[in-house]
Amino acid sequence: MNRAARLNAILEVLGEQGEVSVEELVERFGASAATTRRDLDSLAERRLLTRTHGGAVAQSVAYELPIRYKSHLRTDEKERIAAAASALVAPGSVVGLSGGTTTTAIAAALAARDDLADHGLTVVTNAVNIGAQLAMRPEIKVVVTGGVIRSRSYELVGPFVAQLLEGLWLDISFIGINGLSPAGVATTHDEAEADVNRIMAERSRRAAIVADSSKIGVETFAAVGDSELFSTIITDAGAPESARAELEALGYEVRIAD
Repeated sequence: MNRAARLNAILEVLGEQGEVSVEELVERFGASAATTRRDLDSLAERRLLTRTHGGAVAQSVAYELPIRYKSHLRTDEKERIAAAASALVAPGSVVGLSGGTTTTAIAAALAARDDLADHGLTVVTNAVNIGAQLAMRPEIKVVVTGGVIRSRSYELVGPFVAQLLEGLWLDISFIGINGLSPAGVATTHDEAEADVNRIMAERSRRAAIVADSSKIGVETFAAVGDSELFSTIITDAGAPESARAELEALGYEVRIAD
């Protein structure tokens, strides 16, 4: 495993567990202890983790990796979730996509479809990277909200986003999140993003949470909503059976992308 891949893998482990030791990383990835310590020091210098004696921890409940790092994590799971989400979209629909790596994968899945020539598709997004990604597809009408950009996630936030969304109706929206609490509440690291996600879901006839299984049972800083706002959760097969049953008991339709 090269260094770049190893650094991304370390961040993935830290994102799942919240803390990690040098010994565990040596066992997982096969690099020497000295190399592993240098890796952790490098990530700490970039403020992507906090070093501890013998390892590292995530900085806080509001800890958020920049999207350029997260895009390399759990790519297989996100692509499967994206395919399952795309299958729910009929030609001619108006689709909402929040920001994030999973919704970026959904945008790619929509762009790859060959059944949109006659009826097209409209995508409304507050993510500038998704807007740019879809801009070259003439059969997809792209509506990018106004707002203030967050550099960590490429998402537009603030009152301009709300003003636009409140004048629209969406057929279906896919909302990326940072955590889905044991009580079934979708959460994010940033309160402004949570506000935009909530409004987009409210303006949708159907709103779906898209989250890989590492987000299940995790609670982050800002609440978006629960099963009264979202009807569906699309996740991967790594979600525990017990968690799926609990979410279904709360009123969610849980779809497993495999």
